[in-house]
Amino acid sequence: MKYLKQIAIIFGTAFAGEIIHEMLGLPVPASIYGLVIMLILLESGIVKFEYVKDVGSFMLNIMIITFIPSTVGVMTAAEELKSFLIPILLALFVVTVIVMVVTGRISQFVLERRSGRDE
Repeated sequence: MKYLKQIAIIFGTAFAGEIIHEMLGLPVPASIYGLVIMLILLESGIVKFEYVKDVGSFMLNIMIITFIPSTVGVMTAAEELKSFLIPILLALFVVTVIVMVVTGRISQFVLERRSGRDE
């Protein structure tokens, strides 16, 4: 029963994200809305981390399986993608560097803010 409640909470936030996506019509994926809703629920204490911990950990552990179909799709289109190889690799490199820098800056900000709060 515990796992059903956890699944219901996670799927409920995802469904709420889908509804908001349809209502707003902005070019933001519904999953992002769902993640923001879950973040708000967790930060506000409405949903405790323990309420979603087990199922959330399981979903993170099996997440790699969800990438198999797209990987196979890329492999079947390898011939067509050869002409775009350099631009794709360049874009991947640039985006990876940007993500690493932004993630590092946000992590530093959060850690500095927490250490200031603990003092």
